[in-house]
Amino acid sequence: MENAVILIATVATAGLLLLPKVSGARLWRASTTPLASIIGSGFLVLGPILNASYGGFALLVMAALCLGAYAFGSAIRFNMLVLDENARTRPLPETVLEVLGSWALSFAYIISVAYYLNLFGAFGVSLTPFDAGFYARILTSSMLFLILAVGWTRGFTALERMEQVTVGIKLAIIAGLLVGLAIYFGQKTGAGELVVNPAKLSGWPAITLAFGLIVTVQGFETSRYLGAEYKAAMRIRSMKVAQVLSTIIYLIYIGFLAFVFPQGAVSLKETAIIDMMAVIAPILPLLLVAAALSAQFSAAVADTSGAGGLIAELTRRRVSARQGYALLVAVGLTLTWTTNLYQIISYASRAFALYYAIQSAIAAISAWRRPGDRWKAPLFAALAVLGVMIVAFGTAVE
Repeated sequence: MENAVILIATVATAGLLLLPKVSGARLWRASTTPLASIIGSGFLVLGPILNASYGGFALLVMAALCLGAYAFGSAIRFNMLVLDENARTRPLPETVLEVLGSWALSFAYIISVAYYLNLFGAFGVSLTPFDAGFYARILTSSMLFLILAVGWTRGFTALERMEQVTVGIKLAIIAGLLVGLAIYFGQKTGAGELVVNPAKLSGWPAITLAFGLIVTVQGFETSRYLGAEYKAAMRIRSMKVAQVLSTIIYLIYIGFLAFVFPQGAVSLKETAIIDMMAVIAPILPLLLVAAALSAQFSAAVADTSGAGGLIAELTRRRVSARQGYALLVAVGLTLTWTTNLYQIISYASRAFALYYAIQSAIAAISAWRRPGDRWKAPLFAALAVLGVMIVAFGTAVE
């Protein structure tokens, strides 16, 4: 019965997203890129991590992560507005910081590709007889070489078209998963079997782990780089829509999951969400793996293309995009074979936090120069300090 309901919800959501009034709506099209980035990978790893580490406080930590992301997004949105008004008259400090921010973003993209493809590898072998770290790394390495071969010889234009398809698949499967969780939550409530797990972390260790998870709500900044298709006002609205929707989805997800699985019921590993969902309905693991493989590959392609293009632009073509791809793959292979997924998540979080810190510093300077916005400068400066703290103190799941 649960399988049928979940499948109906998934298909119905996919059908809704394909309706011309939805898929053709300009605001929705502008919002799908950041929305898919925010909930794409985080949805696969956040639930088990928060449940195992924070217990009954998982929902509060999820809310704090989303609030922090929205705050960083406010700095980027402010910069988009200022840049749209004064693109040619920016003072030197802002210009220098912008270049530094672009370098930080390119570095973050490089690490995020390793993150996406290590998730791809883990989920790719999860339902096979080869469900082990070695084989997951082999699959991840193969995908890195595939991306390098395609980027070096043909470019990513054809592969990037996958994004339009994978966004719909991902959101439809998430809808089915939430329906399955809601049914299971209702059953546990009726039987009086809800649980409130104790937190394994508290104080400073709990804060530093949250710092190391910021990448799981990252992706909203992609709205800023849709300038070729949308004006600043539309990009600002799209980021807000994506962040609000992703926050609602995440809070529902964690709100259901955190109170139905006792700690230790499922061992914490990269694909723990599959074991959790198998308890709810047999169809969910298959849907999750399908979503993971399509979403992680398309995200890796997008960030590889972005990193290569940024490196070429920042070096004034002295380093080509293809050479940028090669650097990315070299870093990805190194991370794949010398670290684990949770460490890569921490590294990616710190890399994106550096970018957010720089963007917040730019926003603070810009706000101070504008009399009507001067009150915002201390707030943006505080965000810059928070970003630096995440870079310095973010830790990985142990």
